[in-house]
Amino acid sequence: MYDGTFEFSTLPHDYPKRLKALGIKCKMFAPVAPFVSTHYNYRDHRKILVIDGHTAFNGGVNLADEYINQIEKYGHWKDTAIMLKGEAVRSFTLMFLQMWGIDEKEQEFDRFLSFPSIPPENCSGYVLPYGDCPLDNDRVGERVYMDILNRAQRYVHIMSPYLILDGEMETALKFAAERGVDVTLILPGIPDKSAPYSLAKTHYSSLLESGVKIYEYTPGFVHAKVFVCDDQEAVVGTINLDYRSLYHHFECATYLYNTSCIPEIEKDLQNTLEKCREVTSETIQEEKWTLRVMGFVLKTIAPLM
Repeated sequence: MYDGTFEFSTLPHDYPKRLKALGIKCKMFAPVAPFVSTHYNYRDHRKILVIDGHTAFNGGVNLADEYINQIEKYGHWKDTAIMLKGEAVRSFTLMFLQMWGIDEKEQEFDRFLSFPSIPPENCSGYVLPYGDCPLDNDRVGERVYMDILNRAQRYVHIMSPYLILDGEMETALKFAAERGVDVTLILPGIPDKSAPYSLAKTHYSSLLESGVKIYEYTPGFVHAKVFVCDDQEAVVGTINLDYRSLYHHFECATYLYNTSCIPEIEKDLQNTLEKCREVTSETIQEEKWTLRVMGFVLKTIAPLM
């Protein structure tokens, strides 16, 4: 299942038929039709892969060559995903089936949810998959991120491809840094789109003044969506720090608490940090004036970006 916006940019309209001829079931979520509608904002941004009910993958990785660096569009593509086993897999099975069956009269939930799940042995902590939906008023993705920031004691380290913040999220980042928490953001050094890149930079000065540390990944584009906090909490998923992910898209992520893989997630983040340049007030002044002007002009329509 893939989002209908790819019909415009990448895939032909008859792609599901082509895959069906190969024996692959395929659906396009919300195909783009030639009329004006606010529903075009409601895109399926989830990335879910489930194998026989026993293993699931979730993260930023789409099925495209640039995500595994077979081709390079924007330098080296940095992404992350997490593999789950056990009962948590059932949650991702259900999330997939809800989206797949959204246009079905009779939904086949029981057949797939009845697959046995084998709990891994000697595991610590908690694994909580969750979804976010734009059709209700419960902004789960934003609330999880803000809760982590508000409870952090020592550090919150973040990777995100986009930084288009509302007032609440920007305040949460700044307040955490102002009370002594090490808040570190890793963002792309090479953008995939100029508009979100310029908008991100409009937040830099304010965040730096509060003590937030900002780094840009010099080899290329960061597409990872990761939060790590105090060696005991982490989130890996599809949710960017922008209006589209936090308000408009169908999203999903995995919340981890006291699991054994959290040090590995933090290690990967630190290894990425070694390949970054730090953003300072001086480097901001060195940016092209056209980029700065574009950012402030686009800020008037930031919720649409």
